[in-house]
Amino acid sequence: MHAPNRPKHARGDGRLAELDLLRFLAALAVVAFHYLVAYASVWGDRPAELFPALAPVAGLGILGVELFFIISGFVILMSVWGRGLGAFARSRLVRLYPAYWLSLAAVAALYGLTGAKALDPKLSPGEYLVNATMFQRLFKITDASGVYWSLWAELRFYLLISILVIVGVTYGRVLVFCGVWLAAVVGARSFDDTAVSDLVNEIVMPNYAPYFIAGMALYLIHKHGSAWLPWLYVAAGYALSIQSALDRVHGRIEVAGFKNMPVTDTGVIITITLIFVVTSLVALGLLRLKPSRTLTALGGTTYPLYLFHSVVAVALIPLLTGNLPPWAVATVTTVAAIVVSYLVYSFAERPIQRLLKPRRSAQITSAPVVGVEKASVP
Repeated sequence: MHAPNRPKHARGDGRLAELDLLRFLAALAVVAFHYLVAYASVWGDRPAELFPALAPVAGLGILGVELFFIISGFVILMSVWGRGLGAFARSRLVRLYPAYWLSLAAVAALYGLTGAKALDPKLSPGEYLVNATMFQRLFKITDASGVYWSLWAELRFYLLISILVIVGVTYGRVLVFCGVWLAAVVGARSFDDTAVSDLVNEIVMPNYAPYFIAGMALYLIHKHGSAWLPWLYVAAGYALSIQSALDRVHGRIEVAGFKNMPVTDTGVIITITLIFVVTSLVALGLLRLKPSRTLTALGGTTYPLYLFHSVVAVALIPLLTGNLPPWAVATVTTVAAIVVSYLVYSFAERPIQRLLKPRRSAQITSAPVVGVEKASVP
């Protein structure tokens, strides 16, 4: 299968400033969801009752991770194009683990050295050590921080795409890979046998795969131009994502109640639609931003912000509550989380990455949460 001619809008595989901004906005959305809706134990009250006007919008921030996943599909495919498995594995290790280990140490210190109780995972030293591998869910061990759940999805995506790297990344092979994965997603959703279903779900990730697949298809469109099959994958990813997003939000509402998670189906559908529209505009070159140090810093701050905002909230919100009105507490905590994350990025994560990165490796950068090569992860 031959690739279309390279489109005029394609700018090579350099850093995309617009993805830096989108990733940072996705992280802020997750912060808003946690601070203004989810963290009842941190506030000692229902945040949705403290912020009744903001909660319906902030609740949609739960879908910030879904945006991370689409960006991850886009950027990870960008990063593996023309690279071998060893280079890909090294780039992921260097990108993911330094900030993750720092956040894990911060979580352990918070609950081990202070009297903090909110969001305490109540882990033993051995369980913290297993968390250091990032594979704790494989061993049925609780995440040290609730935000780590998305990293397990990212890791499984990396393992799947490693198959593509081994056989060699080409336009046609990416299309086949996405098609097979998409078919597996549809099949996984129809399984009834629980044992088989659990295993298949772990591998195929039917709830999150549509985002990764759509992101990969959008990168093909960005790199090679529009063609009917990549757009078909984007459309299929969108259709499957709507149901996945609704299911995730409904699950939250069932646990907390609509009063405490005041998010409507219409809001979810609009949000997912906007995510797909905006990322499609980026792929087509219709949404461009001029690279700048500010956007690069925001992009670099995203991953630490995702990892550290819970620790900052547990440390600051109970301390400030009672002395400041709720809106001021939320504002101060958010600013503090961003500052801490920028400091981690500038003075810890980047120096550690420089030490670990092979000197001769030419790293392809772009923009996981969650989201890579300097992008992704959530």
